[in-house]
Amino acid sequence: MKAFYICMCFLGTVLPFAAFAPWLFSHGPNVTLLFQLASSNSISQFAWLDVLVCALVLIAFIWHEGRRLNMSRLWLPSLGTCLVGVSLGLPLFLLLREIHISDKHSL
Repeated sequence: MKAFYICMCFLGTVLPFAAFAPWLFSHGPNVTLLFQLASSNSISQFAWLDVLVCALVLIAFIWHEGRRLNMSRLWLPSLGTCLVGVSLGLPLFLLLREIHISDKHSL
């Protein structure tokens, strides 16, 4: 599973940025325009609100499950979720969790 999670971290970072990069090169870091376009119609609002709720649930899960398992570096998948999205945060947390669990069982 570790190799799968690593691949998903890569894809979860590269694919969203590949879609975002052309817009960023055209408009620069125009946050106002980004939010304007992201909320321009009910379909985009639906998609972004869905992503926002998923990101909040994921961050809560990262901290709850991570503390329950006494994991370290929980800030890393939380930061990945905020900077890239759930597409990075979730597989990164699952990778760290898999490493943590396998390290405990190897002792």
